[in-house]
Amino acid sequence: MKSDAIIIDEIKSIINNAQTAAIRAVDHQRVLMYWSIGKRIFEEEQHSRERAVYGERLIGYLADQLKPQFGEGFAVRNLNRIRQFYRKFPIVSTLWTQLSWSHFRFILTINNDEKIQFYLQESVKNNWTARQLDRQISSQLYERLLLSTDKEKVLSVARNEKQPADAKEIIKDPMVLEFLGLKPEAAYYEKDLENALITHLQEFMLELGNGFSFVARQKRIHLDGDDFFVDLVFYNRLLQCFVIIELKTHKITHQDLGQLQMYVNYYDRIEKLAHETPTIGILLCLEKNDTVVKFTLPEKSNVFASKYQLYLPTAEQLSEEIQNEVIKQQQKEIE
Repeated sequence: MKSDAIIIDEIKSIINNAQTAAIRAVDHQRVLMYWSIGKRIFEEEQHSRERAVYGERLIGYLADQLKPQFGEGFAVRNLNRIRQFYRKFPIVSTLWTQLSWSHFRFILTINNDEKIQFYLQESVKNNWTARQLDRQISSQLYERLLLSTDKEKVLSVARNEKQPADAKEIIKDPMVLEFLGLKPEAAYYEKDLENALITHLQEFMLELGNGFSFVARQKRIHLDGDDFFVDLVFYNRLLQCFVIIELKTHKITHQDLGQLQMYVNYYDRIEKLAHETPTIGILLCLEKNDTVVKFTLPEKSNVFASKYQLYLPTAEQLSEEIQNEVIKQQQKEIE
């Protein structure tokens, strides 16, 4: 017979799974309810000659009639959102059953259809909570991925039409680490940054992206009497390779890059199995110098520099980053 503890754990698991399924079912019914209400509002508006004026009057009238009985979900602001929801998703079969109304509410803040599809696909594929989706939108994940690869690759990976085949397709630059709670203007050491990343490992894994699993911190490498310690080691199952991350709280130097290249060489020659792909090295730094990176590393090196920032970027900042990256690519093509 199974022990009492095992039986209790199994029954608890059954209860938790049933509760989760029930919550998702209720959430989906709410999504369908809001879609149907949005559809009815939209149809009513189409019968009026002065649609814009009538639409505003109708929303106000509905809020007055529904809010006292059904609550804040039927206030003017949310009814406008419900109407927008139907107009954005006019075909009910396009609604993802795995997503709650909170997910769709965040999706509705996006104006670009390609970005909407990207975040929908990624939310379902990675089982993001609504809060995680909000964070990814706020940190402008889509735009940051475009800094390292082109739009079609970003969308095809999101749709599972292809798996990442290149390290550049998974590396974000910049990485946004606002969840660490470190102040940009405050003094802190690399050990402080490492400890904060380990403390917030779940959030950091979300920021790293798809397919990452944690392997080790301060991994000891012994080379002919000398000891070296790798800050963080991950494994990416999509690329089937180790990913080594070194942390620097200063502007990178050629010595930093050389040190990381040595760690990558070690993992490629000692740790990597025959079926695995070459190790990736990421130098996560406060500030980088692309020219130093270019002339320090071989042309086809698997070592990359990515700067981090401790605050959410603005649309203007990322737009400038993307434009700068376009200019850099054009200059490379000329060279």
